[in-house]
Amino acid sequence: MAISERDRLDGRRALVTGGSKGLGRAVADRLRELGSDVYVTARSMPEGYAFPDRFIEADTSTEEGSALVAERLLEAGGVDILVHNVGGTSTPAGGFAAASDQNWQAELQLNLLGAVRLDRALVPSMVESGSGVVVHVTSIQHQMPLHDATLPYAAAKAALRTYSKGLANELAPRGVRVNAVSPGGIMTEAWEGFVDLIAQPEGLTAEAAEQKIYDSLGGIPLGRFAHPHEVADVVGFLATDRASSIVGAEYVVDGGTVATV
Repeated sequence: MAISERDRLDGRRALVTGGSKGLGRAVADRLRELGSDVYVTARSMPEGYAFPDRFIEADTSTEEGSALVAERLLEAGGVDILVHNVGGTSTPAGGFAAASDQNWQAELQLNLLGAVRLDRALVPSMVESGSGVVVHVTSIQHQMPLHDATLPYAAAKAALRTYSKGLANELAPRGVRVNAVSPGGIMTEAWEGFVDLIAQPEGLTAEAAEQKIYDSLGGIPLGRFAHPHEVADVVGFLATDRASSIVGAEYVVDGGTVATV
């Protein structure tokens, strides 16, 4: 196989969850650049979206939303590449006692169970064809949980990482590669919302809240968070045949934030 072909995704159908903005949008763009036919799902389609026939409005944190997405993709012939990017947190700041049962349920549904449901629906066709790629976007918070506001999110992402590793071991002999990408901070719209979440309870400015987050992480050797395209490039690599022997791995993209080996 020529080197250029190993870098391409021509003829492969992909799904990116949470692909309307931020990292998800960057991942979808990158997969398209590599030649993939990319479907995107999110709760609402952005105004003026360039690929409306490839957009599925659905909430994958619900059983109904996940089923809708799966049905649409199976009707199209299934997928070759499945990127679980959707995620986030809405738990209020205030530590463990501020997180209600509803908060925990919401974080688990959004950050873990939506991926589990879509894998269960879409991966069997990959197994049947003998090839496929699944990428779970986790977070360095599964190693460095920020207890003030995002403990349920961190716990859900830790569960996603464990699930991803187990799934990789099961599916590799059947031709399906599963890997994880764990970003640190990413400079997106969601980052701005997270800063506000930290700032509001204590009346901090955005700059002070950002510094509090940096301090809680022990600093970032690179001196900044990642840009979305920098993480998307890693996802794109894992989807190509360049990564054909990479299974069950976790790629950390965090500017050196996690200090342990």
